[in-house]
Amino acid sequence: MKTALNVVSLLLLFFLFLIPEMALARKWPVAARHGMVVSTERLASEVGARILEQGGNAVDAAVATGFALAVVHPAAGNIGGGGFMVIRFADGSTTAIDYREKAPKAASKDMYLDENGELVRDLNHHSYLAVGVPGTVAGLTLALEKFGSLSLQTVIEPAIELAESGFIVPYSLSKDITYLAERFRKYPASAAVFLKPDSSPYQPGERFFQKDLAQTLKRVAEKGRDGFYKGKTAELIEQDMKANAGLITRTDLDGYEAVVRTPVKTTYRDYEIIGMPPPSSGGITLAIMLNILEGYHLKEMGHNSAAYIHLVAESMRRAFSARAQHLGDPDFNPGLAVERLISKEFAADLRATIDLEKAGKSSPTHFDWGHESTETTHFSVVDMAGNAVSNTYTIEHWYGTKIVAAGAGFLYNNEMGDFNPWPGRTDSTGLVGTPPNLIMPEKRMLSSMTPTIIAKDGKTVLVVGSPGGRTIINSVLETVLNVTDFEMNVYDAVDQPRFHHQWLPDKIWFEDPGFSTDTISLLKEMGHRVAFRNTQGRTMAIFVDQENGWLWGAADARSPNRAAVGY
Repeated sequence: MKTALNVVSLLLLFFLFLIPEMALARKWPVAARHGMVVSTERLASEVGARILEQGGNAVDAAVATGFALAVVHPAAGNIGGGGFMVIRFADGSTTAIDYREKAPKAASKDMYLDENGELVRDLNHHSYLAVGVPGTVAGLTLALEKFGSLSLQTVIEPAIELAESGFIVPYSLSKDITYLAERFRKYPASAAVFLKPDSSPYQPGERFFQKDLAQTLKRVAEKGRDGFYKGKTAELIEQDMKANAGLITRTDLDGYEAVVRTPVKTTYRDYEIIGMPPPSSGGITLAIMLNILEGYHLKEMGHNSAAYIHLVAESMRRAFSARAQHLGDPDFNPGLAVERLISKEFAADLRATIDLEKAGKSSPTHFDWGHESTETTHFSVVDMAGNAVSNTYTIEHWYGTKIVAAGAGFLYNNEMGDFNPWPGRTDSTGLVGTPPNLIMPEKRMLSSMTPTIIAKDGKTVLVVGSPGGRTIINSVLETVLNVTDFEMNVYDAVDQPRFHHQWLPDKIWFEDPGFSTDTISLLKEMGHRVAFRNTQGRTMAIFVDQENGWLWGAADARSPNRAAVGY
């Protein structure tokens, strides 16, 4: 009897003490002294961290991580897509690199309409006509040329090695390939990459080789930008496009340039917010929401309380309406008034329209936006000197068009789907036809990518971003609020359940589980329509503790192979 009681006592001690300690350990961010890389794939994070250990700076590590993700995370990592990079240097100066894809020269605003003026279903997402001119190689090589310290050959070599020698297939990749096998079988080049010779999917534990991609990366290593936009790779792309009624030519490729832009900057309480300018909508939309919310005592409301969610959702509603009304490629919208949109006065006008006890109403007679995929990837980097990089890039849908460029080994994006496809047509389902984001030759499509860096007292404190299509902006917003207003450690800030409102459809989407039935009931009583989803975003963040010099990395647990790697 005494022995039995002792066993019971030990079990109680285990459950009361050891399990909580284990839970706390799982939720604690990764610590490092000298440098940190956080991404959705451990192999890519390790590549970036090794570059830092070799003496590379944050930009060197970011470029190495970006090329490595193109190999080990083909669902969204890419050289066939595009994205945005925000950089804050140790001296406080900032810059941004826009390497968003462009429409081909042969594109037109009504290219997805039939002879009756009706939208052809999925033509802008699932065809060669959906492919925008890729920007990733131009963007990463430009960043390295201007701000890196190591050679392109050095930072790209790990990616070449992973493609040529292969890597062990994780369960998540095998699951994706199995699910998409029929789609890949439609395209011989895709089947050759993602399926084995017997046409079966790769299984967990098998080695995955990408020989054509390795050769493409070698051409980039040897010739830089021109190794992709000229010569053999450009020839392969043009041949493939011609054979399949695509629009991209060698002239389109040769003419593509990444652009250095001035970041969007605003303040939130005691913090400086540094974000990406258009054609990303992230920086401006985030600034509008933070400016609105600055007028309230959020912590007093309680984290994720009904009152808090109502207020944040109403700020989301108004900011996304402004997004649809005003934002697009700045090179094609010369009247874009960025300073007015991010001003405190503009936010005050919006704040004055919020009823603290009643939901607002969204209407298609106002503003909306088109479909944008949730599949993107983000990585954050901080080096020993204090330089920081926040980078988000994508090929749009999960595995883009599902079409591999024949002979070149990489997946094409379907970013043309981010343009407003039906001029003048806006409805409550989410279709939009407002002018700023209509298709034009060589125009960059609007994006929700929101790479963000936050500083305080002249020093970087948070580097953050997320995938998630239109939910990206709100995932970043909630993470920022969790750190700044609720003073959470960075892992807790990333780990909290999320919600999303995007003007139209007029509803709040909640991660489920994550929110109490009482909270949902109170929001319904206020007039909110609600819906539920499994997950929202996969945020990758680094918190810089300026008091003791520690770097704290948090890789979102919503991503199965994520990793924060420091040294």
